[in-house]
Amino acid sequence: MELTPRLQLMNWLVSQGLEGLPENDLIRGFCERCRTEGLDLSRAMVFIDTLHPIFEGRGFRWNDTATNESDVFEYGSTEQGVNAQNWRRSVFYHMLESGQQEMALDLAKGAAQDFGMIDDLAAKGHKHFVSYVHQFGEAGAMGQMDCVYSYWTTRRDDGFGELGMAALRDLVPVLGLAIKSAAQADIAKTLGRVYLGRDASEQVLGGRIMRGVTERINAVLWFSDLRGSTAISEGMEPSEIIPFLNDYAQASIDAIHEAGGEVLKLIGDGVLGMFTHDNSAVAKRAALRAEHRFRRNMHTLNTRRAADQRPVTTAHVGLHVGEVFYGNIGSEDRLDFTVVGPAVNEVSRIASMCRSVERELLMSSAFRSGLDAAGRNYLVSTGRFALRGISRAQELYTLDPDIAADEVVAGKYERYLAG
Repeated sequence: MELTPRLQLMNWLVSQGLEGLPENDLIRGFCERCRTEGLDLSRAMVFIDTLHPIFEGRGFRWNDTATNESDVFEYGSTEQGVNAQNWRRSVFYHMLESGQQEMALDLAKGAAQDFGMIDDLAAKGHKHFVSYVHQFGEAGAMGQMDCVYSYWTTRRDDGFGELGMAALRDLVPVLGLAIKSAAQADIAKTLGRVYLGRDASEQVLGGRIMRGVTERINAVLWFSDLRGSTAISEGMEPSEIIPFLNDYAQASIDAIHEAGGEVLKLIGDGVLGMFTHDNSAVAKRAALRAEHRFRRNMHTLNTRRAADQRPVTTAHVGLHVGEVFYGNIGSEDRLDFTVVGPAVNEVSRIASMCRSVERELLMSSAFRSGLDAAGRNYLVSTGRFALRGISRAQELYTLDPDIAADEVVAGKYERYLAG
């Protein structure tokens, strides 16, 4: 590849990186442009570690012929198991151990058969291979995301040639910088969703980061906590406590998200969530749908844990509706994007009353009053109660016991929730 098209491709990478073109599109566009300018790439793979609660990193593939491989993939931890074995057999592990930034192999001569990926590439007709490890400086690393790995192949018998290798040495670092930029944007979005919640993350990343910037909204509030979790935790091995809490948090968070709600905060074994809609009756039905899904999730979870002879529990849920302040609250250097207001305190008090009245679900009179007529028919009063820290007593409601006892009523309730 001559100098002028090389500079043009660099400019394209920079502009697309600034615009935020997804990584797989960057790599596809890069490879196609290289081939147009005479650099006969036949396959490319680029991968980069990331910060994610489930997988270790993401990779991106391109081929000159159609395959059944996906062009984007995630990979798990390379610290143990099969992934660890594959990693230690890779070219990249060898390069890191030996301090090499570039490694070229002649696949047609059967070179370096000890590396895990080489046999397969040679069998598919790729003749020459070159790999790169472009490491970040200490200030540019984020956790394990400290370099970009890539390899490139050609089907040409004579390989990439001097011009081709020179072009790759110039171009791949620029591609790596664009990939790193896209990966950092993905990390920001992931961390926002994981630690702030989906809606709060979108608002913060959209620019709502000023201290004290809040809005008053009417929301349906959810508060759930586990029954007897403290006593259960005291009776189990320390290594079991976090998996126990994680299992039950997953059951409630999945239910809230599936019903269109937002998880605002995890407080020990408690979960604070909210549901919003222009029509409050729709938001309330969504909250009931989430509670119903939560019970199903709990049943499935308890069945699995009991089969493994691990501790199980149930949970209490309180539902309320009221006006809250939603936004940035805290100090200049430590903010929380959440909801505050009397209604938040009240929903937690309602949930705590579940123990006293021996019900798994309690709803406020405000929740019931705005519910549609069909929904109100499924609620029954448990009595009037004074809630701790709340100035006025109020009537609390729960689901009609017939829903659990009568299959016909249960079916009607499920159809109501699905409507």
